[in-house]
Formats: sequence, structure tokens, C-alpha cells
Amino acid sequence: MSAGILQAKLWYAQRISAMVLGLCVAIHLLMIFFAIRDGLSAQEILGRTQGNIPFAIFYEIFVIACFVHAPIGLANILQETFPRSGLAKPLSWMLALCILTLGTLAVVGVFTGGQ
Repeated sequence: MSAGILQAKLWYAQRISAMVLGLCVAIHLLMIFFAIRDGLSAQEILGRTQGNIPFAIFYEIFVIACFVHAPIGLANILQETFPRSGLAKPLSWMLALCILTLGTLAVVGVFTGGQ
């Protein structure tokens, strides 16, 4: 695959993931607003999320969108700032793996109640 085609695919991936992230953030903020408006405690919120499959799917989509979006942006910033360092790919892959691993662990933890 040529460099131009790869850059175009990364550009599209970042833009599409940004759209997903925007929607996820809006839904997340609405859920927080409604949860705190009724005075729910953290314990009550966790009680509602434990075993809730739609909740887990929604937040895993959120995690995957972050997994796609953030490393592409970081790679671009590093490549523009330090063009000869060779840091862009390794650091962006490390960020991607951290986001995917830690985000999925958080979703699983809240879904299972940390058991």
C-alpha cells in the first residue's frame, strides 16, 4: 500500500472515530446529567450498570473509538514535531494498546462489578 493511500485511510479513520466519539461523549454526558439529577450515588449507579449488556456495548464502542482516534493524532503530532526521531509509530502503538487494554478492563470491571 502506498504512503498516500495509507494516509488517506488514516485520515478517514480518524474523522469517522471523531464522529463516533462526539456522539458517545454527548450520550455519556446526558447519562451523567440524568443520574446526578435524581441524586444517585456511585453505588446505585454501579448497581444499575452491573450485568447491563447495552451499557457494556456502548462503553466498549467508546473505548474502540478512542483506540482508533487518539493514536492517529499522536502519531501525526510526533511526526510533525520530531520528524527524524522514529518515535511516532512506537509511541502511538503503545498508546493504542494502553487505551484498548485499560478501557476494556474498566468496562469489564463495571459490568461485572469488579469480580
